[in-house]
Amino acid sequence: MTNILIVEDNTGLRRLLGIHLRRVGYEVLEAGSGTEALAYFDRMPIHLIIADVMMPEMDGFELTKTVRAGGCDIPVLIITARDSLEDKRMGFGTGADDYMTKPVDPEELILRVEALLRRYNMNSASTVSVGKCTLNADTLQVSCGDTVVELRRMEYLLLQTLLSSPMKIFTRQMLMDSVWGYDSESDPRTVDTHVKRLREKLADIEDFSIITIRGLGYKAVINKSGNNL
Repeated sequence: MTNILIVEDNTGLRRLLGIHLRRVGYEVLEAGSGTEALAYFDRMPIHLIIADVMMPEMDGFELTKTVRAGGCDIPVLIITARDSLEDKRMGFGTGADDYMTKPVDPEELILRVEALLRRYNMNSASTVSVGKCTLNADTLQVSCGDTVVELRRMEYLLLQTLLSSPMKIFTRQMLMDSVWGYDSESDPRTVDTHVKRLREKLADIEDFSIITIRGLGYKAVINKSGNNL
């Protein structure tokens, strides 16, 4: 069960977001301030925080700094009506992972939550295996027997995202959002460049393949010699 903590002093908005998150299967906890939110950490595991900025007692920025100071690296998504570049810079500077401005679209919120959790889970796993191959997040290497391939960070994250859901079709925009982030200014076509490089580097590895789905995007296929993640 994934526990998401919503920290928002607007009761109506907090409950509305909770309804949408519960609808897709998340366990939702609610707090009206940063101080109230911190009390949850002593009682149960928290996997992601959605925090407003302007709140009584302890605002969202201070909450994020406190969580990070305690050594907790779970994803933090800031939601606020303050949309200036300086506000965003301050939010990311406190350790937040993503930033949404109000009014919040619940469906977009769910997409961002899914992307943050997926990225966090991938980064938390130092190694994953596909058939005879091992992907090592610490070294950014793919090892298959005597073959060792070194990847750049974005290449590694792109490969790991595709292999996390074999046979699932990822559009370019989905891959951009998951790997580069929602606020990236890169052209989605940069995905094509990275896929091309991955194919060139992994040409001698037979355990999996990256397949182009014309007009849609890409998917990873685990070949007969390989096993699912």
